[in-house]
Amino acid sequence: MGLKGKSRSAGAFDKQRALITELDKRSPIAEQFRTLRTNIQFASIDKKLKTILVTSSSPGEGKSTTAANLSIVLSQLGSNVLLVDADLRKPTVHFSFQVSNQTGLTNVVTGQAPLQATVAETAIANLDVLSSGPVPPNPSELLGSSKMKMFVEEASGLYDYIIFDTPPVNAVTDPQILAGLLDGTVLVIRSGRTEEEQAKKAVASLKKVEANLLGAVLNDRVLEESHNYDYYGEG
Repeated sequence: MGLKGKSRSAGAFDKQRALITELDKRSPIAEQFRTLRTNIQFASIDKKLKTILVTSSSPGEGKSTTAANLSIVLSQLGSNVLLVDADLRKPTVHFSFQVSNQTGLTNVVTGQAPLQATVAETAIANLDVLSSGPVPPNPSELLGSSKMKMFVEEASGLYDYIIFDTPPVNAVTDPQILAGLLDGTVLVIRSGRTEEEQAKKAVASLKKVEANLLGAVLNDRVLEESHNYDYYGEG
C-alpha cells in the first residue's frame, strides 16, 4: 500500500495524484489545505472537534479530495488520524490510498470484523484508512444505526481526528444522518460548477438536522496575478 504503488487504472492514478498535500508539500495548494486545518482548529476552542464530516451539494465537486488532503495535513502535525470512507454508494478512498476494499466500514458496523484489525495503515505517518467495505443494501439505515454510533465512539477513543468522506448531501440522506452524530461538517463547493441554489439547498438540509456546519471549502477557483493556479483540478 502507499502512494507510489502501481495504479490499477487511470482513474486510480488520478485519485493518487490528488493527494497533493503529501506529494508536493510546498505547493500553494498544500498551503491552502493547511489553512483549512488551522481554521478548523480555531473553530474548536471550547470543544475539540474530533469527528468531521466532509460532503458537497452534488457529485464531482471535490469532497473526496478535500477529505483525503484534510486528513493528511492533520496527520502531518503528529495527530493520529483515521479517514473513513462513508460514501457507501460510490467509494473512492481505497483508490486514493491503494488499499483493499474487501473489508471496511460496513463489516465493522455490522460486527463482522473488529475496527483495529480492519483499518489499513498508509505510507503517510499517523494516517490510517478505513475503506467502505462491501456495498450494503441499506446504506442510510446502516449509517443511522446504534451500531454506527458505537463505531464513532470507539474510533474517537483511538484517534485524535476521524474524517468522514460522505456522499453529496443533495443526492441522498446519508450525510444528514451522519452529521447528527459528528462534531462538525465541512461543505465543499466547486467554483464554476456548483449552482447557487444547490449550495443553498445543501446548507438548508444540513441545518435541518442541526449539523454543526463549520464552513465551506471553495475549490477549483482560478486566482489572479502571481497566484494564478487552480485550487485543485481533480474532483
